[in-house]
Amino acid sequence: MPEGDTIFRAARALNRALAGRTITGFHSAYPLLTRFNDDHPLTGQTVQSVESRGKWVLMHFSGGAKLVTHMLMNGSWHIYKPGEKWRAPGSAARIVIETADYVAVGFNVPLAEMHTADSLRRERRIPAAKGDLLNADFDTETAVARILAEADGELGDVLLRQRVMAGVGNVFKSEVCFMTGLYPFRKVGTLTEAQVREIVDVARKQLAANVMEDSGDRIVTWRGVGRRTTRSSAPSESLWVYGRAGEPCRKCATPIEQRMQGKDARVTFWCPNCQR
Repeated sequence: MPEGDTIFRAARALNRALAGRTITGFHSAYPLLTRFNDDHPLTGQTVQSVESRGKWVLMHFSGGAKLVTHMLMNGSWHIYKPGEKWRAPGSAARIVIETADYVAVGFNVPLAEMHTADSLRRERRIPAAKGDLLNADFDTETAVARILAEADGELGDVLLRQRVMAGVGNVFKSEVCFMTGLYPFRKVGTLTEAQVREIVDVARKQLAANVMEDSGDRIVTWRGVGRRTTRSSAPSESLWVYGRAGEPCRKCATPIEQRMQGKDARVTFWCPNCQR
């Protein structure tokens, strides 16, 4: 499943392509979206902005509606010039938004809903801006308090709870625990407030480091490099522990271990020496 950095980059590219432009066509394979467009035509409206909230993409229209999508495992947004050949079959297109300059296509998007400002505030699945690690309005104090409130939860599992702190996925979960030297299976109630603050700080810095670019206002949909948490430029040394079970720790050479964690049985990686 894409993590917060991937969704942030997708939303940023969509925003650069669509923000301020007039919609010339809207099509969807989903009856509820089609019905909404029939009742409240999006054609003629402008896209005000596109943002990410954790693992959700939010597209705001001038008429007040907000298209909210979640990629889960296989969904993706593509951006094309009008008439450009799509890189995925048309049968996989779930949402198509056309403007004079660009066409945005949501392929295999499994979750798509229309919201108003009021319904969006009431929707518990979608994080508020201040709960998103990559949002300029992120509230550190609230995140720290929410983590501390999960005293009975295991640290690695709590970091995946988007209502607690949005944007961390399975890769960053293991990487943040390693970089803070914390055992991912320990109870949150055993942590000090200082340790929790460090967790939040490291998580925010690591996600931010993976959305940096030097492209100005150009539309960038693929950076050509993978996710990175180490300072090494070598592709084979980009992560500390994730996906490295049995390999030597990059700090102490102890073999990295892995184990399933949480009710969703998500795999967690850690160094048994650095994270006792």
